[in-house]
Amino acid sequence: MSERPDNTQRVIDVSEDDLPLHCPMPQHADWNAHPRVYLPIESRGEALCPYCGTLYRLKGKPSSSHH
Repeated sequence: MSERPDNTQRVIDVSEDDLPLHCPMPQHADWNAHPRVYLPIESRGEALCPYCGTLYRLKGKPSSSHH
């Protein structure tokens, strides 16, 4: 049985593999908690979801050839 992260964690580290970033992410327990919104994280290295307030932080620097 795999554990799924819940949406109560307000700071989530993401990697280049998660780009383009959107919230909620499919692995969240409440993946359908609000409409999917794409978040521009590449330029600043972090992005805040306007729906739930989750802060996403990009680990490392994105390459120019992300998805």
